[in-house]
Amino acid sequence: MKRKFCLKLAGTAAAVFAAIAFPALAQAQAFPSKPIKLIVPYSPGGLPDTVARALSPHLAQALGQSVVVENKPGAGGAIAAATVTQSPADGHTLLVTDGPLLTITPLVNAKVAYDAAKDFTPVSLIGKAPLFLAVNPAVKANTLDEFIALAKSQPGKLNYGSSGIASIHHLTAEAMKGELGLDIAHIPFKGSANSVPAMIGGEVDMVFSSPPSLMGFVKSGRAKLIAINSPKRSPLAPEVPTLAEKAAGFDFAFNVAVLARAGTPPEAVERVSAEIAKLVKRPDVIEQLQTAGVDPVGGSPEQLASALKSEATRLTAAAKRANLKAE
Repeated sequence: MKRKFCLKLAGTAAAVFAAIAFPALAQAQAFPSKPIKLIVPYSPGGLPDTVARALSPHLAQALGQSVVVENKPGAGGAIAAATVTQSPADGHTLLVTDGPLLTITPLVNAKVAYDAAKDFTPVSLIGKAPLFLAVNPAVKANTLDEFIALAKSQPGKLNYGSSGIASIHHLTAEAMKGELGLDIAHIPFKGSANSVPAMIGGEVDMVFSSPPSLMGFVKSGRAKLIAINSPKRSPLAPEVPTLAEKAAGFDFAFNVAVLARAGTPPEAVERVSAEIAKLVKRPDVIEQLQTAGVDPVGGSPEQLASALKSEATRLTAAAKRANLKAE
């Protein structure tokens, strides 16, 4: 009798353990098990937002869960970062951002509330976003060689507009000046929505900006493309040379990436990364991304980590050249 009771108790305990352990194990292994949020640290309409919205329906179909884009702008990315780092580290809340936000913000904001290296884990390198150097038609240069010669013949006379101090547009221009030995004045604006029209109107001579911001003006003859800041020429304008053709290794096309909270299970990271790698090879997605100004890559977590490290090195050097200091 006592033996039967012990066996019954043991069986009950095993059943209870199984009821507790197996669902927990299944929950830990199942990904995704609920809707996925793509957190964007900018307002709707920006490049990371456009990329996230281009990928979300396809990613939802591939993963079998709804994928929602949430915009969390402000505080130098801190609001978006907090949304991700305060969510469970299960891969269901991801950050879609440009690489410069992770590097530049800490360089100019001493009180930044996140540490990109410690708080996030790389998931996927969606692509690279190049910037074209465009000049007003009144600038007497139609090629990169002519532009360099003009700038050197008139030190300090030409000027360029940027999207603001410490923006990727600002740092690209400062890096170009340093590499080519040019003296060109900087006039900062509040975003490309202001700097590009200023160049079109002749208020400034030139700007670095994304293809979507410039192509309409180029087609109408109100802007000329002189160069591109990526290592390779763009299929959107293959006749336009790269700055790397004059300054070896020049690369300020910025990364567009997906990151997860540190501690996210590798299985979840690898699943999302693998699905994005497939998506960015689809012709319809390639067209969407290139229209947004992004050259698709679809890199692995390891490739993203390497790309972000290399980008941070270049941006930090450019920030030093521009005498940027954390405040």
